[in-house]
Amino acid sequence: MTTFAGRLRLGVNIDHVATVRNARGGAYPCPLRAAQVAQEAGADGITAHLREDRRHISDADIDGLMQVLTVPLNFEMAATPEMQAIALRHKPHAVCIVPEKREERTTEGGLDVARDENRLAHFIAPLREAGSRVSIFIAADRPQVEAAHRIGAQVIELHTGAYCDLHAEGRLEERDDELARLRDMARFAHDLGLEVHAGHGLTYETVQPVAAFPEVMELNIGHFLIGEAIFRGLGPAIAEMRRMMDEART
Repeated sequence: MTTFAGRLRLGVNIDHVATVRNARGGAYPCPLRAAQVAQEAGADGITAHLREDRRHISDADIDGLMQVLTVPLNFEMAATPEMQAIALRHKPHAVCIVPEKREERTTEGGLDVARDENRLAHFIAPLREAGSRVSIFIAADRPQVEAAHRIGAQVIELHTGAYCDLHAEGRLEERDDELARLRDMARFAHDLGLEVHAGHGLTYETVQPVAAFPEVMELNIGHFLIGEAIFRGLGPAIAEMRRMMDEART
């Protein structure tokens, strides 16, 4: 019999606090302060993506987060030697391997694990040995889930961006099909022994159907919460997301 334990965790991505800071080239607003506010508001973890071009989060931000956080850091990174070396130096609680292209505005689609299986297996092995939990950011696609399992990832994070985009565009039948794919792959991954997370593009309108999947143990949400903070404050925005997630689970 399949069993599930623990409440649904919320990871808050603070990348776009750094985006606003970097627009003026100063020190304000401070991503570390945002992380501390998020902790106080009920975040179970903090996510930060150190990109190759350092367009938002900086190396100094990662240094600071490792010093001040009392909740786990989920370090998002591309599968490059530079990022592997940084992760091995800091040994964060978790690393999430994501695809990365310089020309993209945000992460587009999931990692193609099935096409790069051998390299990724060797890439993540030292990270696991260092004590970090390895997560792979993938689309709701069976071959990708199977490949993530084969290479030794402990966690998959299902890319919810297509589901959220279809909802925003009013393409409701296609949205429901994508939601069904997410649900099916969450079940499949759980049955393989993988821990299942989900994220990308989730809002108050779209979070509850995903939060209701019992196999999903964590949602990672960033851009929407940072935007909503303009109108209601970061703490209240996070608290409302936490409330909606808990409501969906009950």
